[in-house]
Amino acid sequence: MRFFVQTIAALVLLMQMLTMNAEAGVTNITNQELAALLEKGATLIDIRTEPEWRQTGIVPDSHLLMLFDEQRRVVDPDGWIKKVKQLVPLDKPVILICRVGNRTVPATQFLVRSGYKKVYNVTGGIVPWVKAGLPMEPYEKP
Repeated sequence: MRFFVQTIAALVLLMQMLTMNAEAGVTNITNQELAALLEKGATLIDIRTEPEWRQTGIVPDSHLLMLFDEQRRVVDPDGWIKKVKQLVPLDKPVILICRVGNRTVPATQFLVRSGYKKVYNVTGGIVPWVKAGLPMEPYEKP
């Protein structure tokens, strides 16, 4: 019985370590944490598509840098990271948001691998932000 408990404990620890490695350098945040970081001047990048921006609007002062097309394919990752680096220095916090939080997971890891130290992922994406009635503004095509 003791061996069984030790084995289970070791497996749980291993699974936790693997999860931490998969998300290394990324902090998942809630709407409240997003609002607090925005008040402190952190940069928010919305990686959704233009139709999604039109549909819901955007968080005020967010930067719109689409990373995936409507078929969920990555579009020009080198160009995307270059634009991010023009917006945010590597040592400054950067926050990513998408519709429900799925696309930001690989995008945040891409930022970490590109040298960013303070990367935040909005869990649940913009949907909970909109449902909570938090500030939004209409998307206007540049």
